[in-house]
Amino acid sequence: MVYMKQSRLILPTGRVAPLARLGRALASKAYADAKFFLIVDENTYAHCLPEVVARVAAFEQAEFVEVPVGEECKSIEIAAQVWQTMLESDADTNTVVVSLGGGAVCDLGGFVAAGYKRGVRNINIPTTLIAMADAAIGGKTAVDLGGVKNPVGFFKMPDIVCVDTSFLDTLPDAEVVAGAFEVVKTAAVADADLFRSLVDGASACASAPVVARVAEIKQAVVGADPNDHGIRHILNFGHTFGHAVEAHRAAAGKPVSHGVAVGIGMALALRLSVLKLGFPRDDYDRYCRFLTKYVDFPRFTLRDTEALLALMRNDKKNRGGEILAVLMQRLGEPVINIALSDNEIRDTFLKGMAL
Repeated sequence: MVYMKQSRLILPTGRVAPLARLGRALASKAYADAKFFLIVDENTYAHCLPEVVARVAAFEQAEFVEVPVGEECKSIEIAAQVWQTMLESDADTNTVVVSLGGGAVCDLGGFVAAGYKRGVRNINIPTTLIAMADAAIGGKTAVDLGGVKNPVGFFKMPDIVCVDTSFLDTLPDAEVVAGAFEVVKTAAVADADLFRSLVDGASACASAPVVARVAEIKQAVVGADPNDHGIRHILNFGHTFGHAVEAHRAAAGKPVSHGVAVGIGMALALRLSVLKLGFPRDDYDRYCRFLTKYVDFPRFTLRDTEALLALMRNDKKNRGGEILAVLMQRLGEPVINIALSDNEIRDTFLKGMAL
């Protein structure tokens, strides 16, 4: 068994702000000789970097590189450009790669750290809700290749994940909505009460207590299965369908965010859960009401289903030629590795949320 050190989570709880606690951690002996190399995008360079440098003294002499916003940064070519910049800056094995941004930047930063000098330390400072709830935590890093999402990557656990919800104030509403679906996903697989509170509107997905709770759930699941061989698959709920929807909409020139695609994917997976596993209809209906408050559910044609099927066959969790998905018996009781037939998938896309 390969042991993987867990990240230190700095969460938005307590009286001391997360960035202040990060500053204290980086002033310790463990980072005495570290050279910090920050990866930012255009948005975080403008809206987040000044605040981070002002609050974390260790970053005052840091170097930084700016990468494209969103999924465009997740490519071998961009990673190679970052590595080249690090080489030209004489970055050595004491370098710490700091990712300041959303899920895509954290993915890229972890990938870069895993490959450079056979692995250097990295820190994630997520600035979007989707990254705080999911992408920045757990050590799965990847880049896209040939139009397929995340086929090339490493397990690279960050030393520290610093979650400061004050960054959410810099986001447009659409980004918060996208992240809300990852928050709801985590609640669905592990905390039924939280799920119902969120989709019924009693709790806010972007509140500090909810973000902290979801981050702790993700960390606990990762700790039980760091290399993603078993129970960690529950965190892919909604993603088998969602990744296909995301890629298909992008190819059609009608892109949706990753979070929204996962939200749609969860509705499709829950519909199948009702039909195949007896998932409670009332919880399905309450989720659909939540989804349609924020998203116009797409209509798929028969031609669309063939393209979507092709995309789903490329999912990295498939085995033996079968398309596998996470479905739900009840809230908090996910079932992994359920094989779906092509006809089940076609029918699910064509009927959408209708039962």
